[in-house]
This record gives sequence, C-alpha cells and structure tokens, in this order.
Amino acid sequence: MKIITVLGARPQFIKAALLSKELRKKNQEIIIHTGQHYDTEMSDIFFKQMNISAPDHNLEIGSGSHAYQTAKMMIKLEKIFILENPDLILVYGDTNSTLAAAVTAAKLNISVAHVEAGPRMFDKTVPEETNRIITDHLSSLLFAPTPGSIHNLRNEGLNEGIYLTGDVMFDNFKYFSKNAEKHLKILKKLDLTKKNYILTTIHRARNTDSIKNLKIIVESLLKISEVEKIVFPVHPRTKKYLKKHFLYDKLDKNPNIKLINPVGYLDMLILTKNAKKIITDSGGLQREAYFAQVPCITLDKSSAWPETVEDNWNLVIYGTSEKITQSALHFKPNYTQNNVFGYGNASIKINQLIEKFLNKEYPLHDFKDDSFKEYINLRGN
Repeated sequence: MKIITVLGARPQFIKAALLSKELRKKNQEIIIHTGQHYDTEMSDIFFKQMNISAPDHNLEIGSGSHAYQTAKMMIKLEKIFILENPDLILVYGDTNSTLAAAVTAAKLNISVAHVEAGPRMFDKTVPEETNRIITDHLSSLLFAPTPGSIHNLRNEGLNEGIYLTGDVMFDNFKYFSKNAEKHLKILKKLDLTKKNYILTTIHRARNTDSIKNLKIIVESLLKISEVEKIVFPVHPRTKKYLKKHFLYDKLDKNPNIKLINPVGYLDMLILTKNAKKIITDSGGLQREAYFAQVPCITLDKSSAWPETVEDNWNLVIYGTSEKITQSALHFKPNYTQNNVFGYGNASIKINQLIEKFLNKEYPLHDFKDDSFKEYINLRGN
C-alpha cells in the first residue's frame, strides 16, 4: 500500500521517526516536507540525527501568514496527491501543514490518519487549536495519545475510528534516550552541570508577538537568573521579536543566561533530562518534561496536555513577572506520575491499526480499554 506522510515542523520530524520505520516494513511511504520550518537548525538536522528517510517532495513554502502558508500548501499538495494516488494520508499534530494536508485529502476523498488526535486547549485564539479540531473531524483514523484525548473527541460527537494508542513522542523519548547519552558533551560545551540550570523555550505568537507579554517574560528571566542559570534555545521568530523590541541584548549580556541557537533532538533531549526545571510555552516540551520527570512551568493560558497539570508536574502561569518568577523558583511536584502517555509502543500499535484499516479488517479494536474506563471513572462521566 502507498502512504503519504506530510511533515512540516520540527516536532513532526521527531514524531515520525519510529512510526516511519514501522510503516516501511510492508508499505511504500512517501514523505512530503512542506518547508514550514525551512532552515537547517529547525529541520534538516532531525532527518540526519534520527535517521529518517529524506523527503521525496519538498514544497519549500517558507514563512508567511497562516492563510498564505495553508493555501500555498494546499495548492502544491493537491498536485502531488493526484500524481501519487495514495491509499492513505498520514498527518501529525496541529500545524498548518497538518491542516492543509487533511483538507486537501478530504476534498480528494483520500482517507486521513491523524497521529496525536484529541488534545485540546479549549482556546480557539490559539491557531493550532483550530488546526487540530478541523483535522480530527476530517480524519478516518484518530490515534489518541491519552485517555483524555479520547474524552475530548467523544465530547465533540466523534465516536468512530478512535483508538487509544499512547504517545509516539514517548516512544521516541525512550528509544533515543539511549543514544542521547553520547551527546552529554553539550553540557560541557555550555559549562553546565546536571540539575543545575533551568531550560527555557518561547515560541508561541501569544508570547512573541505581544510586546507586553514578551517584556514580562524577559523581566521574569532576568529575575530568575539572579538565583539560577538559564539555558534558552531561541526560536527564529522569538529572536526576531526580541531584537525588534531591544530585549535580546538584555538577556544576552546577562552572565547567568545562555542564549543558544535551536539544537538537534538528541542535544535537546539531554538538556531536558538534566534540567532542574523547565519554563516553556511549547506543548511538545511540556510532554518531554513530564517524560523526564522534570517540573515544568507553562507560560500560557492553558496546557494542551492537562494530564500533566492534573498530575501536578506542570504549572500553568499567565500573568505577572512576579508569578512566573516565584513559580520557577519554588514549584515542586508532590505526586507520583500516572501512566497517561502509554507504554512506549504507540508506533507499533498505530502501524498495526493502519495495516488493518488498509486491508479492510473491521472492527480494528475497541478503544474502551482498561485505561480509558479508569479515566472515565475518575472524571465521573
């Protein structure tokens, strides 16, 4: 069978790593890179480090408004989908690339499988929320990473094609952690010791495009740096706005703050596992922090992964510099984690489900497994 996988942003390259290997055991997989993230630091390095096959097509879309990016992708994807005539389109997460691929496939009556279906922030001012909702409602196969994701899908009236698989990112975290140990040199390179620094990433438009919010974050980091070392891989868009508002130099000249370029997945894995705490607005890093059992402070109005908040390993803060500073310095989880992201075999489960779907073996399985029932009982639903 022929499967087209559409990727466009840094987290998607990581998510695809192990599942792509599983798919290729029995299927022809064609990878389309939309070019939504288009510089070497943000994309090419992941194909190299994680041994992902090079893309068969690169759309080279580049930056632009949400409408511009999505429209250009749809135009180019339609031509490739018609040319390749796949049996299935596979998409990941919640980017413009995901939305463009799902809408284009649906218009061509090609089945869509959505990896990481169901997470919700319940905030439609976040563009990714719109992307994931529309993609879920267009997909034939919905691979939910957590019981909570299934709960969200059912509340939206979706009851078919939903499968609790666990999280492919947890698969990757477990698998690549073994190789990541070879990259401990990044700690030495940055003059860091284990559990003696705070890792920070900021990239969401709510924080980068608002001068008020950006100033609050910078002020918070400067205060935190009086007590803790901070490592800050700076997203290209974040760097642009920090420089635009003359905030970059304030951070860069601080001896306790290390501003670095985005790093590869393995280096980031090491920085995550060995951090004392994490401050971020990235949904992906919130999860990685949870996997690594590192306390996380999320700078947003809500978390895409409420399970991490419910387990008291993730604290959502959106407000004053004082709140952010105090949380970063004093937040400490006091609960043992629950096993909400599966067991590290999501890629195998998803591949098996896709095989059965393509071979028209129905029903694939019942998504109401023990973990889902336990979750429903806990919530009283």
